[in-house]
Amino acid sequence: MADAEPMLVPAPGGEKRACPALEGEVAHSTKRPRVQKDENNGGGHSHKPAQDEAEEPEGKETEPLEEEDGEGAGLGSGEAFAEMMKHGLTELDVGILKFVSEHKGFSGILKERYSDFVVHEVNKEGKTVRLDDLSVPEEAEEASVAEQPGSEVFTEEQKHELEQLQLFKNKEGNVSIEVADDTKEKRTLVHKAVKTLYPGLETKTEEREGKKFIVAYHAAGQKALAAPRKHSWPKSRGAFCHFVLYKENKDTMEAINVLSKFLRMRPNVFSYMGTKDKRAITVQEIAVLKVTAERLSHLNKCLNNFKLGNFCYKKHPLKLGELQGNHFTVVIRNITGTDDQVQQAMTSLRETGFINYYGMQRFGTTAVPTHQVGKAILQDNWNEVIDLILKPRPGAEKGYMVKCREEWAQSQDPEAALKKLPVKRCVEGQLLRGLSMYGKKNIITAFAMIPRNNRLMYIHSYQSFMWNTMVSRRIEAFGLKAVEGDLVLRGGTASVLSAAEAETHSIQDVVMPLPGFDVIYPTHHVGKGYREKLSADNLDIDNMRHRVRDYSLAGAYRRILIKPSDVSWEVINYDDPRISLVHTDVEKLEDQPPPVFNKEGKYRALRMEFSLPPSTYATMAIREVLKMDTSIKNQTQLNTTWLN
Repeated sequence: MADAEPMLVPAPGGEKRACPALEGEVAHSTKRPRVQKDENNGGGHSHKPAQDEAEEPEGKETEPLEEEDGEGAGLGSGEAFAEMMKHGLTELDVGILKFVSEHKGFSGILKERYSDFVVHEVNKEGKTVRLDDLSVPEEAEEASVAEQPGSEVFTEEQKHELEQLQLFKNKEGNVSIEVADDTKEKRTLVHKAVKTLYPGLETKTEEREGKKFIVAYHAAGQKALAAPRKHSWPKSRGAFCHFVLYKENKDTMEAINVLSKFLRMRPNVFSYMGTKDKRAITVQEIAVLKVTAERLSHLNKCLNNFKLGNFCYKKHPLKLGELQGNHFTVVIRNITGTDDQVQQAMTSLRETGFINYYGMQRFGTTAVPTHQVGKAILQDNWNEVIDLILKPRPGAEKGYMVKCREEWAQSQDPEAALKKLPVKRCVEGQLLRGLSMYGKKNIITAFAMIPRNNRLMYIHSYQSFMWNTMVSRRIEAFGLKAVEGDLVLRGGTASVLSAAEAETHSIQDVVMPLPGFDVIYPTHHVGKGYREKLSADNLDIDNMRHRVRDYSLAGAYRRILIKPSDVSWEVINYDDPRISLVHTDVEKLEDQPPPVFNKEGKYRALRMEFSLPPSTYATMAIREVLKMDTSIKNQTQLNTTWLN
């Protein structure tokens, strides 16, 4: 066990990027716990919930907010981003204070390339999901011939033109197909053929000089997307086509939106077990309702940074959270640690594990952390909620966001402030739209214009901050052993350990509660600290129900320590900082050779692999290995120091 220590300045080698029981409770020694879930919902917006490496929020699915429109997103220069990060959070700000191992830390560069962070989902059967087959099942091919018009509808020249249009290579922007036999049946046949054989294209009928033409054009980006034509679906086939989605540098919802546009369907026909990181290569299972494997396979021709494969039909969709976890392959470049240091660090990770902190992604990236907004919601202080989200703040932002905040500060006029935003689907835009519709006397209703998962992430962020803080106190007080007054789960219920019971349990068994009305607390002095901490925030631990039901906190239990499985590692020497150091699923499918390393190379990298259960943060495992602050603020400052 060790306190947080200063992070070493990274050696040259490239730009460094973001990693990415109380009084009155003693008589109740057992209570049904809430199942712990990680309510992350991805995004780069400072008030948009920060996404973990592998998790999906609870509750009703909502359409994601515009990522590029949040403050700080898309800032033009590294200097502007560095300026913004001067006012960001560090680990100390969110209760991340302790380490469990005694080895000396070393520095390295995490996510210098998005290919340095690879995530493979582990499904509910415990199988690691991989993309290794792009073929369409035979039964799907047979079904598609029966239910779809054939390619004989088009001439070879028209096929070529349509294919070029689908790939955005047609300079004309459309393809006109003359209908010689002008009947409704003939026109319908051509419409269907275009849409089924060339996903992403739309059609319309035009009349020119007395002749009818079917005009095909690209549907992507159109505001109104027509629903696909309904075809008969064989009763013997499962209603859901399951497939493996390989994606690069895209988050899951962004990928779903792209697929939806090309297929002309709503995003809610897709289901999945969890969201995955944006700045990464990720592989996960997706299910879609009544779309053929052949149609999905066509998307591989026209989508960049995506690959779909391993198609099969099943009778059921996927459900959030039903995965067993995720397998990570992480490359940390330009490490300064010796081979002995690496050996000690990775052995400790494998044998002891790491503190199960909520990672920095949970708390936002700018001067107003999400847990402060969550605290104001729980306090029922709605004016403070509005102020925290909309007020001007230090640090660089997009120009229009700065003007929007200034307008709000000066006029308190939501319509005037809203006019400063070119796109309204960011948190600030949704809130201002609500205020303009319902007025400042109906803030709760106006606030509800923000999608539900985004609103809930504020209060979940506050719970996470409390959990981090209290776990740091617990480890400071008692170290890495179970003690009298700790909590463990037994048969789905939380129980307080007696002194004798503590002797038969390890720290791996101990859980700590996220505050709420349906949990109990440790009975030792750290447990009593929950009441003191909440009271200091003007919150009553005995009344965690809110007058708005959505904001009532039931609470949950979370294990203090996580020990990864399938841990392996190697130190790699290399010369070219631009090369990929991981052999991806797509490269294997394309028979590309694995990367070759020069044992005498001037740079050293640590490539590690490990598996984690849901609701845990890979960045916290990496933090334990490197003994370094994983906040964007800290890494940006170190990069600025090195570059200067």
